[in-house]
Amino acid sequence: MQVDLNSDLGESFGAWRMGDDAAMLDIVTSANVACGFHAGDPDEMRATVERAKARGVAIGAHPGFHDLQGFGRRQIQGLTAREIEAMVAYQIGALQATASLAGHKVTHVKAHGALSNMACVDETMATALAAAIKAVDRDLVFVVIPLTALERAGEHANLPLAREIYADRAYEDDGTLVSRKKPGAVLHDPEEVAARVLAMVEARAIVSVSGKKLALGIDTVCIHGDSPGAVAMAQAVRQKLVGAGVKIAPFAA
Repeated sequence: MQVDLNSDLGESFGAWRMGDDAAMLDIVTSANVACGFHAGDPDEMRATVERAKARGVAIGAHPGFHDLQGFGRRQIQGLTAREIEAMVAYQIGALQATASLAGHKVTHVKAHGALSNMACVDETMATALAAAIKAVDRDLVFVVIPLTALERAGEHANLPLAREIYADRAYEDDGTLVSRKKPGAVLHDPEEVAARVLAMVEARAIVSVSGKKLALGIDTVCIHGDSPGAVAMAQAVRQKLVGAGVKIAPFAA
């Protein structure tokens, strides 16, 4: 049994610091790098890619809404499919160019925050996201939340997919993430989270807040790099999986 561990990194910019990327890159096998819209800047992107390359960590673009003040977690309504395609392609291209400076290669794309949450339930947004990725490079792996419009759009576009579960987030009965505005949406205890991840990986299923079991493919597990105690949580998850005989490796080379 094999699974990838990923984290959203490169989210500092200017003098503003977010998370402990150096420590996380010693634990995860894939990094989703902010591309300057919800967080990050050219210097931070380059530094993150260089650190990832040095540690043998795969990198992917992490496009979001153009919303630095809201960290990409505020919903932006009214964008056309054409605007979404341009927004996503622009950010992928920015990371590809930055990766070239470091001699690394972008292998996947994972939407961030509100963009991802909205596209999980909006077929038009999901289709635009998939279309942008395919237009830039049809070999890029599309990281999707299973059982959502994102997965369906990726399948329809014939993109290679990596199906993701979240270590530290609760799920609704339809497989979407519980809103951060609700209590219990984010989990914090490292040992509890690690045991939960192992159970999901072994069962190839998630359990919703109501106890509903949803069977799905699991290729990668996300541990948010900006959460309090993120490093301890990532270490606990990795140790628990490795201890159970699960191989930890990137889903994309």
